[in-house]
Amino acid sequence: MRNFAALLFCAVLAAPVPALALEDVTFTLDGEVENETLLKQLRGASLLRTAQREEVSDPQDLFSTALADYQRLVETLYAQGYYSGIVSIRIDGREAALIPALNPPKQITEIKIRIDPGKPFRFDTTEISPLAAGTQLPEGFRRGEPARAEVVINAARSAVDGWRDAGHAKAEIAAQRLVADHAAQTLAANIAIAPGPQVRFGDLVLSGDSKVRAERIRRIAGLHTGAIYSPAELKKVANRLRRTGAFRSVAVTEGEQLKPGDRMDIGVAVVDEKPRRFGAGVEVSTYDGLTLSGFWMHRNLLGGAERLRVDAEIAGIEGQNSGVDYTLGARLERPAVYGADTKGYVRFDLESLDEPDYQSDAVSAAIGATRIFSDHLQGSAEIELSYSETDDVFGPRNFTLAALPISLVWDRRDDTLNPSSGHYLDAGLTPFFGLNGEAPGAQLTLDSRIYRRLDPAGRMVVAGRLQLGSIAGPALSEASPTYLFYSGGGGTVRGQPYQSLGVDVGSGSIGGRSFVGLSAELRAKLSDKISVVGFADTGYIGAESFYNGSGNWHSGSGIGLRYDTTVGPLRLDVATPVGGNTGDGVQIYIGIGQAF
Repeated sequence: MRNFAALLFCAVLAAPVPALALEDVTFTLDGEVENETLLKQLRGASLLRTAQREEVSDPQDLFSTALADYQRLVETLYAQGYYSGIVSIRIDGREAALIPALNPPKQITEIKIRIDPGKPFRFDTTEISPLAAGTQLPEGFRRGEPARAEVVINAARSAVDGWRDAGHAKAEIAAQRLVADHAAQTLAANIAIAPGPQVRFGDLVLSGDSKVRAERIRRIAGLHTGAIYSPAELKKVANRLRRTGAFRSVAVTEGEQLKPGDRMDIGVAVVDEKPRRFGAGVEVSTYDGLTLSGFWMHRNLLGGAERLRVDAEIAGIEGQNSGVDYTLGARLERPAVYGADTKGYVRFDLESLDEPDYQSDAVSAAIGATRIFSDHLQGSAEIELSYSETDDVFGPRNFTLAALPISLVWDRRDDTLNPSSGHYLDAGLTPFFGLNGEAPGAQLTLDSRIYRRLDPAGRMVVAGRLQLGSIAGPALSEASPTYLFYSGGGGTVRGQPYQSLGVDVGSGSIGGRSFVGLSAELRAKLSDKISVVGFADTGYIGAESFYNGSGNWHSGSGIGLRYDTTVGPLRLDVATPVGGNTGDGVQIYIGIGQAF
C-alpha cells in the first residue's frame, strides 16, 4: 500500500531563441493490451506534441516542456484510472528528468516518449460524508467501477455543491485520503466534508463607476437580504443585470468572511456599456425587392438602466408585386418595474403598407410588461390602441381598435443565432375590440421549431417548423387586413412570391382567417464556416377561422449556403415553386441568420 496526494515536478524558464523546428517526436504506449483510446488521450494531453505542432524548436523551451510533460501525462493516466504507470521522456537518448536543470541541452534532435500505463485500477471503498439531503453522487463512484480520478473529483464537487444548494455557502472538503493498493489494483477514496453553517444573504455591496443609480442596481439585482443563501439566486442576480444591456460586464462575488448571524455580503462590480449604439441591415429578394433597416439606441436614458430604441425600415424597394412599405417605431423599456424579473415598456409605431392585396396607413401606441419566469420561459402582455385607414377588395375602411396582446415564449435552443439542438415555441393571443362599431374578435398564433443533430459533432442538423394562425370573431369582410394571414415569401414559403396566397374574393383577393405553415431543413457543414442547406416549405390559407381543408395550399423548395459570423450566419437561399399556382421561376433570398 502507498499513499499519494501530490506529484513533484520542476520547470525551467528560458527566453525563446529562433531555431529550426522540431521534427522528430515519437510516442509509444506499452502494455499487454492495445489501448487506442488511452493512447489518443495521452497524445492529446502531451505538451511536447503541442510544441511540435506549433513548431517550437528552442532547446531551452523543449527541455522545460519535457519536464512539465511528466506531470501532464501522469495526471492523464490518473484521470483514466491508471495509478502504476511509468512515463519515460528521452531527449537524444537521455532521460529528461535526469538532465541537470542548470545544464540543459544545447540542441535537441530527437525526443522519445514511452509510457507503460500498467493495469487499470478499480474502486475499493468509496465514502463521502456527510451529504446534504438529495445529493446525487456520480454513478461511477462506487466499489468495482473504474477508479478514474475525474470521478473522485466530480464526487467531491457534487458533495460540496449539495451543501451549497442547501444554503451552506462555506461548505468545503475537510479531509481526503486516497490510497492505491498496487497489488490488488484498487483505489480507496475517503473524503470528509465540512458543511459549515447555513448562511443568509447580507448586504449587496456595489463597486465600479456606474452612471446607473445605486438604488436602481439593487432593485434590478433583486437580492433579498436575510434570505437563505442560494447559488441559483446569485446566478439570477447576474443575469438580471446583464439583461438590461446597460452593462458591459457584471461580476458577482461572495464575501470571504461571514458576518454576525451567519450573514454573507455579496459584491457586485459593473462596468457600463457605451450609452449609444446604432446599426443597419439589408435583405434582398428577387421578387420582394430590397429591404433596408436601421436602429438607434440610447442606454441608461434616465439613470435607471432604461433603454430607448428607435427602429426604421423601408421594404419592397423595386419589388415585383407590391409597393414600398415604411415603418417607424420607438420603444422605451425600464427594467424591474413590477419586481426584479418584470420589465415595463411603452411603444409608438407608424406604418404605411402597400401590399399586393391592400394598402394601410396605421398608427398604434401600447403600454406593456415582459415577465421572465425562468431561463427558458418568458411572457408579455400589453394594452394597445390603434387606428388604421385601409383599402382592399372590400373598399376603403377605417379601424379604431383596442387590443390586449398576450404571448408566451419557451426557448430551449442551444444557440439563438444558429441552433443545432433544442426547441422553440412562441404562442400568442390577441383579443381586440372595436371602438367605432368594428366587430370584436381574437387572433391566435403559434410558431414551433425543433432542431436535432444527426451526429455528435453537430455537422448535420435537421430542423423543422410549424406555424399556425387563426382569426375568430369577425367575418372576412369585417376583419382588419393587418390581422389576416398570407403565405409566400422568406418567412413562410420560399420559392413562392411574397404574400401570394390569400383568399379569392370576386375579382381580387384578401388575407385568410386561418393559416398553416410547415418547413423542413437539412443543414450540413462543409467546413468550420460554410454550410449547405436543403429545404422545403408549404403553406395553407383558408377563409375559415380554423383549418378545415377548404382553402388552398402552395409549396416551394430549394438549396442554400450559410457562412458563419459572430452575428449569425450569412444566408443565401435559392428556391422555386413545387406546388400551387401562385408563382413560377426562381426566387433568391439574402439575409443574416437562419431562416428559422
